Amino acid sequence: MQMSWDPRRAPPSCKLQQVKTIAIEEHFITPMYRQKVAANEFRNFYLTSRSEQIGHDIVEQNSDLGAKRLAHMDAAGIDVQVLSFGSPGPQGFGADVAIPMAKDANDLAHEAVKAHPDRFAAFAALATADPGAAADELARCVTQLGFKGAMIHGHTRGSFLDEKKYWVIFERAQALDVPLYLHPTLPHPDAVKAYFQGYEDLARAGWGFAVDTSCHFLRIVFSGVFDAYPRLKIILGHLGEGLPFAMHRLNDHTWRAAARRGLRKTPLEYLRDNLLVTTSGNWYEPAFLCTLLALGADNILFAVDWPYEPNTAGMEFLKKLSISDSDREKIAHRNAERILRM
Repeated sequence: MQMSWDPRRAPPSCKLQQVKTIAIEEHFITPMYRQKVAANEFRNFYLTSRSEQIGHDIVEQNSDLGAKRLAHMDAAGIDVQVLSFGSPGPQGFGADVAIPMAKDANDLAHEAVKAHPDRFAAFAALATADPGAAADELARCVTQLGFKGAMIHGHTRGSFLDEKKYWVIFERAQALDVPLYLHPTLPHPDAVKAYFQGYEDLARAGWGFAVDTSCHFLRIVFSGVFDAYPRLKIILGHLGEGLPFAMHRLNDHTWRAAARRGLRKTPLEYLRDNLLVTTSGNWYEPAFLCTLLALGADNILFAVDWPYEPNTAGMEFLKKLSISDSDREKIAHRNAERILRM
């Protein structure tokens, strides 16, 4: 007896062919960025360090917002990318450079979205060296250009977002009902000197990025930002930069300190209420399952980290995860559609 094909009985790799995929940490760079970063020897690794390992030219793929990018998406089966300006972004520069750099990047991303509205959306780049200008640029990008939020690349030349001067950005994000994606950059210069001198490779994506970004997020938590802006959502990549694994021990050892600071909730509650995470560049199922158990499928979104990671690796990871069809659909596209209003 011949049986008809039923997608509900298909293996994960087949099921995913029926599911829309939205990848939300997908980078690009601009000619202005290339000029400024290439002129700074310390930051050259952002453009070159992964090309040999990843098997394609990072600079070339980062610079394309058209046919080549779409071809890579099609080859892997990715339907939509949410574009974001590459690290260190405007955070690596003073206001005189950062403000025009952010506007230039946002306008280029908008042109790409207009050209391919069914394939691209965008997060805004923000010149955090001038917090008021950053908040205004976020409003412009969301209300006039249709952007879905913003990406901030870690500290602003050693200054963290828990400082009160930056809270205008959080205020504006909550008012606009859009998330902020806190993306890694090189750790604070003092941390690089103290922990990574002589071991500079550890300061980057393999370890230092996660340490810096998770500490940055916790500074935001303990500063009271989420009491002031309780509807604010912050996204962390790479399955939460280690926080899902550590969140219960963190809570056990810091909830009293949080209370002494006058926080209204425990650290664990803020992580559950205000944190979203993505799968970007972390293709290890035990780490994913920890994240799933800690935060739930409603708070995990699909991402690749293109072009620093291959689209095919991200898709194969999503296909093979030992999760329900419902959770796979949430992660692949439904959460992004809900949170980013796509």
